[in-house]
Amino acid sequence: MAHWIKRPIYKCIFTALCAVAASTSLAQSCSETSLEIRNNGVKAKFTIEIARTPDEQAQGLMFREEMPQFNGMLFVYDQPHRVSFWMKNTLIPLDMLFIDESGIVKRVHSNAVPLDTTPISGGDGVQYILEINGGLAGMLRLTEGAEVRYSGISQENAIWPCE
Repeated sequence: MAHWIKRPIYKCIFTALCAVAASTSLAQSCSETSLEIRNNGVKAKFTIEIARTPDEQAQGLMFREEMPQFNGMLFVYDQPHRVSFWMKNTLIPLDMLFIDESGIVKRVHSNAVPLDTTPISGGDGVQYILEINGGLAGMLRLTEGAEVRYSGISQENAIWPCE
């Protein structure tokens, strides 16, 4: 170990720099179980469950009583299309982010009401829907135009590609 690292202040600084470097390299990688989003100077990373099949999508987050703060469910469709969701049998309030094929958030619906059967339209051209805890999108200042990075987005079309 270098002599200067033995001094407590330098050791703390060195450790902090290593931690920042490690977290930076982790933040740049994409995976099937995580998704990053950036908007208005904020960048957040979510651990996600994927709903791909019709059965998984029909089930969604129904009957769950809680979800960790930076977790979510990503609904993945083969092609962009018009989508509409509801909260039937969903027990927790959710924010829904409707995302196009390039990873741009087209619409944010905040605090969907548990158990409500009123349709929530995401509009046309939606290929992904991210459901997160209600109120979190506002807290993170996520709005239309936010950019999403996820390994399942075609990297040729991605607004924020994986590195």
